[in-house]
Amino acid sequence: MKNSNTSASAAALDALESRVAYRIAARLSERAETIDGDVAERLRFAREQALARAKAVRTAHAGAVVGVGAGGAALLGGGGGWWLKLGSVLPLLALAAGLVLIQHLHTEAQIEAAAQIDVELLADDLPPAAYTDAGFVEFLKSSPLDD
Repeated sequence: MKNSNTSASAAALDALESRVAYRIAARLSERAETIDGDVAERLRFAREQALARAKAVRTAHAGAVVGVGAGGAALLGGGGGWWLKLGSVLPLLALAAGLVLIQHLHTEAQIEAAAQIDVELLADDLPPAAYTDAGFVEFLKSSPLDD
């Protein structure tokens, strides 16, 4: 429902713009008949210059897009080559190296935590039956060991 309101308001706006444009064109046409020949000639000349500039801007804009593409290709070594391949693979290698480093550090932290628990258990005077107690396992899971 919102799309139909939006399209209806856009159509109404277009209709209003068209009416305003027709009124302005009609007023200009009325006034054009009363303009001196010298002023009419200057307006014609200005209109031709504006059209020439607009054409030049469109041509320059189209040429600039092609120029950027050619300049980028020249910068990368003439249409791709090994610079482009290296630029594409390098971020992937950095990502893979980062993931391997994170995995290594995580594994090291787990090993150190397990070793710390083993040291505390072996250094303490507990009877062997305490290791099989379910409450002791919960105690190990919930309480951090102090250094």
